[in-house]
Amino acid sequence: MNAPAERALGPLVVGVDGSEPSLRAVDWAADEAALRGVPLRVVYACLWERYEGAALARDIGKPTTLPLPQDVVGAAAQRARARHHGLKVTADVLFEEPECALVREGRHACALVVGTRGRSGIAEMLLGSVSLAVAAHADCPVIVLRGSHDNQAMPPVHGRVLVGVGDEAKEPAVVRFAAEEARRRGVQLEALRAWRCPAHETTDHPLLAGEPARLHEAQAAEELEAAVQGVPADVSVRRRTVEGHARRVLVDASHEADLLVVGAKRREGRFGLQLGRVAHAALHHSACPVAVVPHPVHDA
Repeated sequence: MNAPAERALGPLVVGVDGSEPSLRAVDWAADEAALRGVPLRVVYACLWERYEGAALARDIGKPTTLPLPQDVVGAAAQRARARHHGLKVTADVLFEEPECALVREGRHACALVVGTRGRSGIAEMLLGSVSLAVAAHADCPVIVLRGSHDNQAMPPVHGRVLVGVGDEAKEPAVVRFAAEEARRRGVQLEALRAWRCPAHETTDHPLLAGEPARLHEAQAAEELEAAVQGVPADVSVRRRTVEGHARRVLVDASHEADLLVVGAKRREGRFGLQLGRVAHAALHHSACPVAVVPHPVHDA
C-alpha cells in the first residue's frame, strides 16, 4: 500500500520536552530530515501553561528554575539548525496531551521521531509511555531513539539497517521503508526472518529429527525472498533466516545495526495499543533506534 503523496512530501516531526534524550532525538531527527530533503518540525506538547498559567507559576516560585515551553522548542530548533546549516526548521508549542498532539502531527508527517525517556523518576516513566503510545497509534512511521549511538543517523556506526520480516510478508510497507533508509545512508539492508519448529512436530528419532526443521527453515527462506523482491537494485540485501523467537532474534541482531525496522498492524476501528509482541519487545529492548512502520490489516 503506497503512502499518500502529501505524506511523502510532509515534514519530519520530532517531539521534545527539554530532557537530554529528547535533545539527542533532535540531533537524530535533523540528520534524518537532511537525508530525506524535507523540513524538520520541532514540537513540544504540554499542559503546564494551560492549567497553571504564568502568574500562578510565579507565585509558587517555579519559573526561575523551569524553562518555558517556548524556550525549550526554540533551543531545540536552534540546535537542529546548527547541526545542519540550510535545513528548514519550524517549532511550535501545543498545549495538549503529548500523545494526542504527536499522533495528530503524524497525519501530515513523513515520519515522527521521539526519545525513549524523559527527565527522571515518575516523569521518566510517563514520557516512556508517551513514546509507546505514539508508536502504537500513529499513521506514519515512528522512530524511537534507543541505544548508545541514538543521537546520529549519519554517519552510520555499523553500516546496516535491519528489518524484521514477519508473517505478513506480502505487505511491502515495512521492507520498503527499511530499503529506503538503507539507500539514503548508503548501507546494507539486512532482512531477517525468524522461524521455529512447532513442538508437536519434533521427534526423538535420530533419522527424523531434522526433517521438520528443514521444512520450516525452507519455508522461512521462501517467505523472506518474496518479501525482498521489491527492494531497489541499488540496495545491497543480506538475507538471513534464524531459528528462534522473533523477539529475541531481532533484539540480538540489533546490536550490530544502526536502525531496526519492524511492522505494526493497524486495524480500523480497534482501540488500545496496536503493537504486536515483536514491535513491543523491540521498543523496550533494542540496542539501536527502532522504526515502527504501520500497515493496515483488514479483518475477514
